[in-house]
This record gives sequence, structure tokens and C-alpha cells, in this order.
Amino acid sequence: MVETGVVHGRFQILHLKHMEYMLAAKMRCRMMYVGITHPDISAYPASSPIDTHGTTKRDNPLTYLERYEMIRDALLDFGVKRDEFEIVPFPVSHPEMIREYVPEGAVHYMSLYSEWDEERNRILQAQGFKVEILWKKDREQKEITGTLLRDRIARDEDWQQYMPKTACEYVTAHGLDQRIRQLFYTYAPPGK
Repeated sequence: MVETGVVHGRFQILHLKHMEYMLAAKMRCRMMYVGITHPDISAYPASSPIDTHGTTKRDNPLTYLERYEMIRDALLDFGVKRDEFEIVPFPVSHPEMIREYVPEGAVHYMSLYSEWDEERNRILQAQGFKVEILWKKDREQKEITGTLLRDRIARDEDWQQYMPKTACEYVTAHGLDQRIRQLFYTYAPPGK
């Protein structure tokens, strides 16, 4: 077990595959930093053409604080002690700034499913970070993504089964399901 590990993602919206990723990393480190990418899409929009979800409000309906609180509550509910994790911004679109938010020498854990995952791996390694790949799978093996989950919420299809219980409660208590529906239909691509 290493002292410090880092995971990162947009977490737009927190689902059980995110939890699987975070918990797999947590089993490998004593202290885990959870980096939230694109903490503010106006200040830190996607800078790579393959980062196709890091620019629009429709794809980024939750604020940094909402994602922070959902992640915190879910990790606590899954039994991770509060003094064993921190949640920080992770400006992947400005990789030279990542060191401002995570400890030097930490191991960055990743799961690879897509071309964008591969690029983020290269970005981190180019910055001199140690990266450990937890698993590499085809995109279809991911089963649920934030995009699919937001679509299910927007279409009022079954979505709760794909999320941690605390995240479901947070979504409904804060009206995030309504916001997702509104953005989904307001910013729908032509012909949808």
C-alpha cells in the first residue's frame, strides 16, 4: 500500500462505476485525493478535441460543490474514513496546474476505457506523475457512464439503481434531476 493516491474524473453524475474506481484505488493507498476535473467549465473548459464532454452545460449540469458533496457523502457511506480522503479541483485541461492541488509523489490511479482516458494518461505521465492503471477495458464493458445516466434521468427512465444511495438522495433533495431534464431538452442537439 502506498501513502498517497489520486483519482480523477468529471463525476457528472456520480454512479456506481465511479465508486468502483475510487474504492479500487483506495484499497491501494492510505490517503486518497479525489480530483474533480472541469471544476468550472467556463474557467477550465476542455482543451483537447477528444475531451468531448468538458465544454457544455448540458454535459456538466452539476457544480463543483454539488459533485464534492455527493462524492464525500458516498465515500463516507461506503465506509471510507473522512481523514483518509480529500476532494480537490483537478484542472486536467491545464495540466501544468495539477501540482497546485495534489501532493507530489502521489500515485495517480486510472481506468482506461476510451481514447480520452489514454490521452489523460499521457498528459499525467508527461507532467512526471506516476500512473498506475487499475484496468483497461473496452468502452462497452463500462456498462454505465455519466452521459447514459444523465440521459436516463432526463427521459425519466430508471436511474437510481446505477448510483450510490446517498447520491440518489442528494440528486432529488437538491432538484438536480429537474436541472438535468431542463438542460437535456434546452440544449438538445438538432434533430433530437
